[in-house]
Amino acid sequence: MFSSPYPDVDIPDLSVHDHLFGGLSEADLDRVALVDGTTGASGTYRTLVTNIGLVAGYLAAHGVKPGDVVGLLSPNIPAFAPVFHGILRAGAAATTINALYTAEEVAHQLQDAGATWLFTIAPFLERAEEAARTAGIPAEQLVVIGGDGEAHPAYPGILEEGHLAPDVTIDPATHIAVLPFSSGTTSAPKGVMLTHRNLVANVQQARALLEVVPEDRLLALLPFFHIYGMTVLLNLALAERASLVTMPKFDLTEFLRIIQEHRISYLFIAPPVAVALAKHPLVAEYDLSSVHTALSGAAPLDEELGHAVAERIGCRMLQGYGMSEMSPVSHLIPRSAEGVPLGSCGYTVPNMDMRIVDLATGEDIDPPAEGVSEPGHLLCRGPNVMLGYLNLPEATAEALDTDGFLHTGDIATVSSTGVVTIVDRLKELIKYKGYQIPPAELEAVLLTHPEIADAAVVGAYDEDHQEVPKAFVVRQAGSALDAEGVMSFVAKHVAPHKKVRQVEFLDAIPKSASGKILRRELRKG
Repeated sequence: MFSSPYPDVDIPDLSVHDHLFGGLSEADLDRVALVDGTTGASGTYRTLVTNIGLVAGYLAAHGVKPGDVVGLLSPNIPAFAPVFHGILRAGAAATTINALYTAEEVAHQLQDAGATWLFTIAPFLERAEEAARTAGIPAEQLVVIGGDGEAHPAYPGILEEGHLAPDVTIDPATHIAVLPFSSGTTSAPKGVMLTHRNLVANVQQARALLEVVPEDRLLALLPFFHIYGMTVLLNLALAERASLVTMPKFDLTEFLRIIQEHRISYLFIAPPVAVALAKHPLVAEYDLSSVHTALSGAAPLDEELGHAVAERIGCRMLQGYGMSEMSPVSHLIPRSAEGVPLGSCGYTVPNMDMRIVDLATGEDIDPPAEGVSEPGHLLCRGPNVMLGYLNLPEATAEALDTDGFLHTGDIATVSSTGVVTIVDRLKELIKYKGYQIPPAELEAVLLTHPEIADAAVVGAYDEDHQEVPKAFVVRQAGSALDAEGVMSFVAKHVAPHKKVRQVEFLDAIPKSASGKILRRELRKG
C-alpha cells in the first residue's frame, strides 16, 4: 500500500452548499460567476446564491424534502448551476442525465434513481415529456428552463414565487448529494451514491494540485452532468471564486472563438479536443495566448499528443484520472510539478491510499526503490469514494472490499517517486471520446432485433485511432441484414455516442464454457 506524497488536506464537515458558498465575502459576491459563452450574458456570485436559494425554496414549498431525487437533463448553460445547487440546497439528491440520451434512456435513469421531479431545457422538452410520462412524473413536476410556463412550470419564472430556502439538517457523510450513473460491463448503468462529504472532499483534494485562482476564466465545455465536469469544473471553480464560461456543445470554431473573446485561461478537455488543438489548421487563426493550463481527463491522453498541444498553444498540459465512483479524481499531474511524464496520470491526490495488486498472486506491488513497478490492479481508498451503487448490494460488494478499497478495474504501475500510470484495463468498458459505453448495454439492444441470433460488442479502433464500439453479429437463418441495418437499428435506441460504428458478421460468437463472451478473441480478430 502507498499513499499520496502530499499531506492530507482538511475536509470540512459541511454540505456542498455551505462549503462552496458559506464563506463568500462581499467582494466575492460581486465577482462574475457564470458567463454564457454563446451570448456573453453574465451573472455574479450574488445572483447565483440568490437563485440557488429560490430554487431550493420553490422545491421545498412544493413538497420536495431531504431524501427525494430530482432529475436534471441539461447541457452546459449558466442556469445549470443554480438549478443543480438548488436541488442540493433543498436536501434532495440530483441525478444528472446525459444530454444526449434518448427518451427511453432518460426514463430508465429517472425510474432507477426514483426521481419525482425533472428539470430540462425547452429544446429537450419532447424527450423529457415522454421520459417523465414513463417514469410517472406529473406535468407540474417537470420544470422547463426557458419554457413558457403554460404546460409546465418554467425557470426562471419559478423564482418569482419568492420562497426562501428551507432549513435542512443533514449528515454530510451519509446524505446522498448526487446520483450520476456509471456504466458497468455486465449490466445497465448503475446509480453511484455520492454524498456531500464525497463531493466536498474531492474539491479539497484537487484544488491544491490544480491551483485555480479567482482571476481564472475556465471554459466549461466538459458536461456538468458528467462527474468530471461537475466536480473539477463546476464545484472547484466556484470554490475558488473563478469565472465559468459555459459552452453547451462542442464546435471547434465556437470553441476557439470563446477562448479568444473571453480570454479563457484554464482549459478542461478530453483527448478528442486535444487532437483538434494539436492538428486542426483552424487553430492557427485564433489568439489562444490567454490559456496558461489545459487538463485532459475522461480517457487516456497520449503523451506525444499532449506535448503537441502544449507546444502549439503555449500552455502547460496536465492529465488526470478518476471514476464516477471516486467523485471522480484520484490522480493528477499537479500544475506546479516538474518532470512528471505526461503519459502518466500523475500523483495520488491527498487523503487517499492506493494498492497495486498482482493479478496472479493477489499480493501487493509496492513502489520500487528506482524505476517503475510491474503492472497490477489499481485499488483506491479515500473520503471521495462512493457509498456504493444504488439498490445494488451485490455490485457494491464486488466494487468495494471490506477494507474500503475501490477495485477500479484498471491496470497501473507506480514509479519510485509515486507517479501512477494506467497501462490497461480489466473491465471491458469502451471509451468513445471520453464517454464510457458498456458492451452489455449495446448487446442487449442488438438482441432485440428479430434478424439477429446472437451478438457481442467490443472496442475497436477507427482510422483516427479512436476507440469505437464494434458489433459482431450472428444473423438468423435466411436473413439478409447488412452492417448499415445493424447500425441504424442501434442508433434508434441509444444516445449518439453509444452508436455501433463497425460491424462484422460471424457464424458464432466465441464463448467460454460458462457462456461468457470471449471478447479478447474478438479483439484479436
